[in-house]
Amino acid sequence: MSVTLKEKGRWDPLKVFLKVSAAYILSRFYRNAKGPKIALVGGNLGEKYEDNASVFHKYLVNNHAEQVTAYWMYDPATDYAKNGQIPNAVPLGSFRNYLLFFRADYTFHGHSLLYDIVPSADKFLNLNRRTVITHVSHGIEGFKKILIQKEDVPLLKRTDYFNCASRYEYELKRDKWKIPEEKLIITGFPRFDRYLPNQPPKEMKRILMMMTWREWLFDLSREEFLESNYFRSTIGLLEHEGIRNLLKSNGIHLQIALHPFMKRFEEHFFPLADQDYGIEFLDFNHASIERSIEENDMLLTDITSVSWDFLYLNKPIIFFMFDQQEYTEKRGSYLDLDKDLYGYRSPTVEDVYNTLTYMVENNITHNEWYGKADEYIDYFDQDNCKRLAQRVMNV
Repeated sequence: MSVTLKEKGRWDPLKVFLKVSAAYILSRFYRNAKGPKIALVGGNLGEKYEDNASVFHKYLVNNHAEQVTAYWMYDPATDYAKNGQIPNAVPLGSFRNYLLFFRADYTFHGHSLLYDIVPSADKFLNLNRRTVITHVSHGIEGFKKILIQKEDVPLLKRTDYFNCASRYEYELKRDKWKIPEEKLIITGFPRFDRYLPNQPPKEMKRILMMMTWREWLFDLSREEFLESNYFRSTIGLLEHEGIRNLLKSNGIHLQIALHPFMKRFEEHFFPLADQDYGIEFLDFNHASIERSIEENDMLLTDITSVSWDFLYLNKPIIFFMFDQQEYTEKRGSYLDLDKDLYGYRSPTVEDVYNTLTYMVENNITHNEWYGKADEYIDYFDQDNCKRLAQRVMNV
């Protein structure tokens, strides 16, 4: 979760109460207001304009401005909304944010209503019964079993629709999350509209490395983190002499995108950047994951949701499963991590090296598991935003 926004709701209860109260009362005067419908859209905890929510926001702005005014909710501690001139951007936690929430006809969030759309929503959700709330999701579910916090319970109950990428995800949310069928809609993921499917590269010259987060690492001290399997495995991969020489001798560039929660530890990673070996770290504040997915020829990851995009594009993937047993015990996965991966499974650094060597020597530029894509993704037509808007908003 976004620590800044989470603490904001806890530390300023009086300010939140005053804003919410005033916004709720004022919103009553807008009940019969005419004009376009109001939709609030947010994702990535307001910290970036990326992923499903941002793609859907762009779609509404570009295609349905007359019927719907689509607002983007952003973290006021960031400057991307201003620098990127994002239309109808509103700071989270502002009075305008709360007023719009009570007036909104629709909301669409990627992670949580609480952190993407309106802070402290769980405390006053009962005051808003008119807004249609839709969870558009962050990535296709499967790698991580759901963790439901106390504040999530009323939010999940109040959510009207849960978007699904496919029948696979529909059944997972119905059977594992216990979401009522009438709340589940299969319209595809907005972010897949960004690119054509089945676009394997002509050669492998650029590798994107992305590792996801583990919640049990969050409260570790600096010393504990540096001794963690997560850090040692990641560093071990980047320091591996065979991998470094393989990159250098074949002119392969390795781009590393650290998880946002890794920011407080980034100083321990950055010294491993090495232009001679083509190893580069992306700047989280300015990097575009969308652009990185398009520009890179393959993905090296553990279980990040970006792997679904690479499968969609028919680009090769190496799954670095360095802590599979620990991960399975502490979090768990709906997928069988031994059988269901749609890429090369490599449990050790040496396995990653051997796999990369095999791929380079055999000029592997496609995903050998691409035939499994339609097991997890129902639509490849770039109409996911259109379907979502029609299904929820009838536009």
